[in-house]
Amino acid sequence: MSGDPFADNRRLVAVFAVTMSTGFIAMSQALPVALIPISESLDVSRAAVTAATSISTLVGAAVAFPVGRLLDRHGGRWIMTVGSAIGVLSIVLWSQATSLTHLYLAFAAMGLGTAMCTYEAAFAVLVVASDPSRRDRSILTVTMIAGLSTYLVYPPLGWLVSELGWRHTLLVLAGLMLVTSVPGHLWSIPDRATHVRRVRARASVSVRVALRQRRFWLLAIAFVGQAAATSAVLLLVFSYLLDVGHSLAVASTIPMAVGLLQILSRLALTTFARRLPLATAAAGAFAIQGIGLLALPLVGLSIPLTFLCVSAVGLANGVSVIARPSILADTFGAAQFASIMAAIVVPMALARAGAPLVAAWLADWRFLVAGGVVSLGASAALLPLVPRRRRGGSADAVTGEAVLAR
Repeated sequence: MSGDPFADNRRLVAVFAVTMSTGFIAMSQALPVALIPISESLDVSRAAVTAATSISTLVGAAVAFPVGRLLDRHGGRWIMTVGSAIGVLSIVLWSQATSLTHLYLAFAAMGLGTAMCTYEAAFAVLVVASDPSRRDRSILTVTMIAGLSTYLVYPPLGWLVSELGWRHTLLVLAGLMLVTSVPGHLWSIPDRATHVRRVRARASVSVRVALRQRRFWLLAIAFVGQAAATSAVLLLVFSYLLDVGHSLAVASTIPMAVGLLQILSRLALTTFARRLPLATAAAGAFAIQGIGLLALPLVGLSIPLTFLCVSAVGLANGVSVIARPSILADTFGAAQFASIMAAIVVPMALARAGAPLVAAWLADWRFLVAGGVVSLGASAALLPLVPRRRRGGSADAVTGEAVLAR
């Protein structure tokens, strides 16, 4: 192990903290800020522009499994480097869009780039490149910095759009991604030989074996359910708050609690990661989200209580992003981690695309009740996976290595 140049993965974590930030800012955060000028420039509705994100999500879901297989077999160096380049090209194409067709093609390419060079790919690399004792803290560090960066970027993005226009702003973001993500991934990610060597040293289970296990399906139910509830609420909470009588200022400010709690939840996990198993943290966070959503229709126009209820969504989402790769790696090992994760990512993406449509059909308070029930169901699915305390105080949890040993 001492001869492995990637045993100390601080360089990789530092690079991922930067590249995940620039990637999400360029490929995700820019659209909400530039939505109005884009719709005016193309002379189409805002809903038509927003539909581009659904195209990107569906393309990402379609390629998730083949990308995962490539990551398992070859490591992430070339896949994430090429994915970053595709992301840059898609943003340039977006900046030149003159029609909806042009815009949708750009976002289809962006869906491919996102699948190849953002969180899911980075988690697959970190699971293999990190020693198990450092893995969770590595994922926490990357997601915390990226989450904070994307939370704070809206004011400077708004200034850029107002000063440069949306097309030139996108070109600036493409340039930023070009000089950070492309060389960063090429320089810092372990090569294929190192990837293969580390995978062979780890106990793991195959995708086929994982899909036969009850634990996999409990995890799938939990994370797909939480993703569905979160996506529906994030899309409709602004209009809901207006409908129940909150002012425009309140309705536009309270959803910021989601971003704030995502950051605070990751800070808390950084502090308590060694004492609080992530399955326990996720089950608790999903339950809090469910209670918050069920309570939201009952709190009326109370701003503090509304803030707390909406904050529960941010808490659960912040924990979910970290808990998913960590629990999967603990349970099934590293060798086919990306493929196993893709088997959950695909239904998660479909849930994120479809749940808002169902929620919009339910309308008013009923979508909150549905989201709350689904979130509580997600929490219940994780309860059988929560480590049990033995009399001596140590946690009893089944890992992928333990499964193989049995």
